[in-house]
Amino acid sequence: MVQNERLKSGISKQLKFKINMKTKKGFVLRSLGREYILVAEGLEAADANRLISMNESAAFLWKAVEDKEFDADTLISLLIDEYGITHEVAEKDVASLLETWKNAEIIN
Repeated sequence: MVQNERLKSGISKQLKFKINMKTKKGFVLRSLGREYILVAEGLEAADANRLISMNESAAFLWKAVEDKEFDADTLISLLIDEYGITHEVAEKDVASLLETWKNAEIIN
């Protein structure tokens, strides 16, 4: 429980303080109908013990920031521009997504 609280606190700080992140190399996004799977390839595959499933909007964000530095505001702006959602909804979605990506260890 304490670890989850620390992680949520870390995500909140990323949203608030514009901490730069970057996608880890060695992952390939593959389309399976309307769903997407992030697959580890090369040396990273030896450390990966599962596939990461993404919906269309998460895959859109991954493609947009892959191999680039980004922060939470970058992701929020991308969601607003692409899907026309409110800032509040985008911020909530990005916080959840960043928590998922951090837990999956696919971003630095």
